Amino acid sequence: MKEDYYDILGISKSASAAEIKKAYRKKALQYHPDKNPGDAKAEEMFKKSAEAYEVLSDADKKARYDQFGHAAFEGGGGFGGGGMNMDDIFSQFGDIFGSAFGGGGGFGGFSGFGGGGQRRTKGSNLRIRVKLTLEEIANGVEKKVKVRRKIQAEGVTYKTCTTCNGRGQVTKVQNTILGRMQTAATCSTCGGSGQILDGKPGDADAQGLKVTEETVSINIPAGVEEGMQLKVPGKGNDAPGNGIPGDLLVAIETQEHDTLKREGDNLHYDLYVSISEAVLGTSKEIDAVGGKVRIKLEPGIQSGKILRLRGKGISSLNGYGSGDLLVHVNVWTPKELNKEQKEFFQRMQGNENFEPKPEKSDKSFFEKVKDMFS
Repeated sequence: MKEDYYDILGISKSASAAEIKKAYRKKALQYHPDKNPGDAKAEEMFKKSAEAYEVLSDADKKARYDQFGHAAFEGGGGFGGGGMNMDDIFSQFGDIFGSAFGGGGGFGGFSGFGGGGQRRTKGSNLRIRVKLTLEEIANGVEKKVKVRRKIQAEGVTYKTCTTCNGRGQVTKVQNTILGRMQTAATCSTCGGSGQILDGKPGDADAQGLKVTEETVSINIPAGVEEGMQLKVPGKGNDAPGNGIPGDLLVAIETQEHDTLKREGDNLHYDLYVSISEAVLGTSKEIDAVGGKVRIKLEPGIQSGKILRLRGKGISSLNGYGSGDLLVHVNVWTPKELNKEQKEFFQRMQGNENFEPKPEKSDKSFFEKVKDMFS
């Protein structure tokens, strides 16, 4: 028995259009293939969520579904999920993913209508991964990558498809519980392009395409995060005939930095100092994404102190300034002492200057953690 669309998205039948869209976006991001590589179950849920949203986001289809359930779409009257692949979903619902992932426009791989009502097919999308350093993420970067994509071979010719007479669709009439229903389906002969291959050179495949290697320039803005997906329009595979190229979808990966850890737009740095440096005060040179930065430590600084360097973090992806660099001070306690050092610390036992005297202004560990996330 087919799953209920409302249950798939985790919403009630009274959900508003905005709530339906929000629920689908949450599911799409949860089960997105970039977050679940090789997970067949996640891929299936990704497709089911798209199918549910395709019906429930359309007022007419939703009304039919609410009245008749899945039976309302028997015979191809709805999304069905059967003829849609990942590229179709990205193409139709790409805007749902917002800044988190890329996508395209149009429906089911089609970009719209050309002359005479003919639908123009869209070539398949290509997907690559680009690994970035923390410095590249902080400042933005232009990456040049080599992409193997299919392009239309020189000298290939096409003719009008005789099955659909160039419309790209064929009409079917089927009997359902609602009576005879007429539906339009993509022409299986031409794949919806309205054209079929007439002649091709020897280096082309059955669709008149050949593989070529191309260098593509990708402008990556500052502030991107692991798992985000950017789109380079028109740099996917060409479509046969008069179709338009697919897109190049670029998944972002990040390289781990040796000393800096990212948390949103903020960066964290663990600074270790000796007991003598903590007692007497010192200055230290530390890493930042813009280069080395020198900071001053006041005499008597306590272990656990957090120094905030404003604006030294990651630039916001939305253009609203930059995060901060948070320096965590850790006083290093020596594990081994020579005789003279041990005698010194033995003499200091009980000395009032060495006794802990936390002030009210010295926040506890839990208060510091709370401040970091507030």
